[in-house]
Amino acid sequence: MSKKDKEPEVAKAAESKKDEAPRKKAQDKNKKPNIFVRMGRKIKETFSELKRVTWPTFGKALKATGVVLVIVLIFTIVVTGINYGLSELLDLMVNAGA
Repeated sequence: MSKKDKEPEVAKAAESKKDEAPRKKAQDKNKKPNIFVRMGRKIKETFSELKRVTWPTFGKALKATGVVLVIVLIFTIVVTGINYGLSELLDLMVNAGA
């Protein structure tokens, strides 16, 4: 083999290595870190967000809890009333036919 024959092979090998480098970097960017690293990051983010939260005072929390309990009580009474009414209507329909 002459020197001229070897030069294109060397040049091709060098070009293929250059082409592989950007591909490898792109693959590294797309690759996810392992599950423990991701969980650690998520826990860190969660605690940093909790530091920025403005927590309500005890009075505001108590008032909001009272409002929720009153609304739940009202809905319970309404649903129980509808249930009782439909039950009585069904009882009238069943006993009227007998």
